[in-house]
Amino acid sequence: MTNIKGPGIFLAQFMGDTAPFHQLDTICAWAKSLGFVGVQIPSWDPRCIDLQKAAESKTYADEIKGIVNAAGLEITELSSHLQGQLVAVNPAYDALFDGFAPEAVRNNPTARTAWAVQQLEYAAKASRNLGLDAHATFSGALLWHTVYPWPQRPTGLVDTGFTELAKRWLPILNKFDEVGVDLCYEIHPGEDLHDGISYEMFLEKVGNHKRANLLYDPSHFVLQSLDYLAFIDYYHERIKMFHVKDAEFNPTGKQGVYGGYQNWIDRAGRFRSLGDGQVDFKSIFSKLAAYNYKGWAVMEWECAIKHPETGAAEGAVFIKDHMIRVTEKAFDDFANTGSDEAFNKRILGIQ
Repeated sequence: MTNIKGPGIFLAQFMGDTAPFHQLDTICAWAKSLGFVGVQIPSWDPRCIDLQKAAESKTYADEIKGIVNAAGLEITELSSHLQGQLVAVNPAYDALFDGFAPEAVRNNPTARTAWAVQQLEYAAKASRNLGLDAHATFSGALLWHTVYPWPQRPTGLVDTGFTELAKRWLPILNKFDEVGVDLCYEIHPGEDLHDGISYEMFLEKVGNHKRANLLYDPSHFVLQSLDYLAFIDYYHERIKMFHVKDAEFNPTGKQGVYGGYQNWIDRAGRFRSLGDGQVDFKSIFSKLAAYNYKGWAVMEWECAIKHPETGAAEGAVFIKDHMIRVTEKAFDDFANTGSDEAFNKRILGIQ
């Protein structure tokens, strides 16, 4: 078994226009002051990193790494959630997702997709230049608007959708393989990869590609009423990243999983600060340790109630308190009487 690394913090939800959240060096110093030892960097935020430059210049990548190290931290991973979303967008969502792309490719889905693919290729090279082994992203979605089967889905629609999704991602996965970095899809409602079954369908389409791995975030499973502990049993070999994020699901006589078009504060299912939700993190950390998870435990903060700075301060302590220093020996070693092959055969009555 291996000790999980952490606590880390995903910077995306904390970047802002005022100090210390407006630039990489100061937000890193802030994170360190709270007790974090790693930062996950949103690759779309120029206040943190120039992704293309990090891909094309090892010197620049070393500079970014140096800024983080100078604060006493490590880079856990880069994230391309927003760019990954744009690899596959159903036309129904074009207007909503155009905001994730630069103005030059808006209102042009073909150009927007090409831009997103290029961003992922930059992310692969930048991750390698930074000495990272895993990268976080979303799959995007061609089929999400049909997630509830009404109107009835035409025969073959799902297969066609996953075939196209795999066609778009396979060259990207190969780019990540060339540089030895795992591409980790966050399983998330709104994406075509939103549960274990949809991930398996995609995995089959990409030939069980060794780089098509998982970012495990139990909060999204709570909101789907999916067994997030059994998910680890099924997919632990593919889990290469871990977002520590809490959630609660409290269905009523008026609303359930779909939320009745309500905002986050009024939904039956909502994200919470660490320790304020329903996720059984003791069992999660135990399972990941038992399955020899070697990555980071990174806090992602999304809460409709608590202030983010409070959530971050509490989150660092919460993760520290749940991290397990794994044992190097069996608890009953004190009673070991020793053994050799002859002794074992004698116990078993073998001549």
